Amino acid sequence: MSFVFSPAAVVSVPVVGSAARFPVRRVYCVGRNYEEHAKEMGFTGREPPFFFLKPADAVVPVEAGQTGQIAYPTLTKNFHHEIELVVAIGTGGSHIQAADAHKHIFGYAVGLDMTRRDLQGEMKKQGRPWCIGKAFDQSAPIGPITPAAQVPDVAQAEIAVQVGGVDRQRSNVSKLIWNIGETIEHLSAAWELQPGDLIYTGTPEGVAAVVVGDVMVGTVAGLETLTVKVV
Repeated sequence: MSFVFSPAAVVSVPVVGSAARFPVRRVYCVGRNYEEHAKEMGFTGREPPFFFLKPADAVVPVEAGQTGQIAYPTLTKNFHHEIELVVAIGTGGSHIQAADAHKHIFGYAVGLDMTRRDLQGEMKKQGRPWCIGKAFDQSAPIGPITPAAQVPDVAQAEIAVQVGGVDRQRSNVSKLIWNIGETIEHLSAAWELQPGDLIYTGTPEGVAAVVVGDVMVGTVAGLETLTVKVV
């Protein structure tokens, strides 16, 4: 088969303890999945889950022990961090039951759902899609994926991000409104999941702006730390 130009390289994420890498197919994100974050965004309660997508090439893989870099994006003056647990799908399926979701998970990683908050807010006001606020270049940094068997307690893990050594967000994965299994159940009813899919499961309260020069250090207990500098 020939192409009119060379296809882009496959985006891939390092895997802890392996020379093989995880090829990224799609990036799904869960909106407002921690109650306190929902409140700071002006919402309350356990609303039905909803999803948005980022392109695979928005992913910025960061090697263990390294500091990744993302450029401060164009068009915004309010660039926010959102720390998230990321679920990496290893076995596909549709209409997956929550109780069976673990069978489809390859592993977990620390991710940042970077957001042009002012642009997202303007789209909300106009009833338009959020893509310009969420799905832009370099908007999905991610650390190495740890195989699921190595993190059996991830559902109870502390999750946090520091900027300049100061806590910005700190919570626990147990506070997800829709837990990992429920999220996969709802998501797989709308799309057939495939190996290579990443699910950013939502962010706790404390989202805030970063500027050029800021260094974000994201952690989920039991996983490799994610360190990213804004340049």
